[in-house]
Amino acid sequence: MKALTLEGISCTCISRMPGLNRMSWHDVEYYGLPEDTSAVINVAGQNILGFQRWSEGFKQNVINSRVRTTKSLVKAIVNTKANVFVTISGVAYYKPDNDIEYTEESNCEKYDFLSELCHKWETAAQIPPNSNIRQITIRSGVVLGKDGGMIKQIYLPFFMGLGGPIANGNQYMPWIHITDLVNMFLFSLREENVHGILNGVAPQIITNKEFTKTFASTMWRPAFLPIPRPVLNILLNQERAKIMLEGQKVMPKRVKKLGFEYKYPDINSACAEILGKK
Repeated sequence: MKALTLEGISCTCISRMPGLNRMSWHDVEYYGLPEDTSAVINVAGQNILGFQRWSEGFKQNVINSRVRTTKSLVKAIVNTKANVFVTISGVAYYKPDNDIEYTEESNCEKYDFLSELCHKWETAAQIPPNSNIRQITIRSGVVLGKDGGMIKQIYLPFFMGLGGPIANGNQYMPWIHITDLVNMFLFSLREENVHGILNGVAPQIITNKEFTKTFASTMWRPAFLPIPRPVLNILLNQERAKIMLEGQKVMPKRVKKLGFEYKYPDINSACAEILGKK
């Protein structure tokens, strides 16, 4: 909301928590969106990177927090004057394969829980074909920012010199700086020729090992303690550990073609900003 406000855009947040300029999901389902709504951004979804066990109940909550909320928004948006709907998805849509370079034109079948989640999420976001609402889906990679997500989880171990690659570190790690992801949403709102799928990843393809080396060296810390695959499987369970042990080689082909300009296109500049280094 802060980025939208700085752009001079008046906005309402749909949230479970009450507050100024907020409305609940209950309000959306029963009363719809504000009549003067001109655009809708959907980034709702329960966090899957915490340490909670992936029980069947938890996975169902994860699905509901994305699919059900998205369906509610689609139902509500067609009854407003909105002309653009931007929603998020994930690069888990693409099956991990070190030999394939995925672009927005690539199609993949469902292969595990997260890929099925992305397919259901994107299907739920489909606006009826008779609508004039412009639709964009951003498939985000790992979001890097100083205030949360992956960086918040790894900062302390790396600061203490206990960082290292995950397994052999050769898995690809599609990533994007939080500033560029926010700007991609704003870009999608502003540019009327933007529609369809966008890969929300930086143009630089890196592996987990390359990220680890850059992050640690920017922090002036060693990073030589790898996390073995069996240990990660035990700590997180095999299904969840796959998020860190496998990766996709994803390129933002359409994003670059449309003229989007990255502020942090490489991992060196991204890590420097996150860690406050010049």
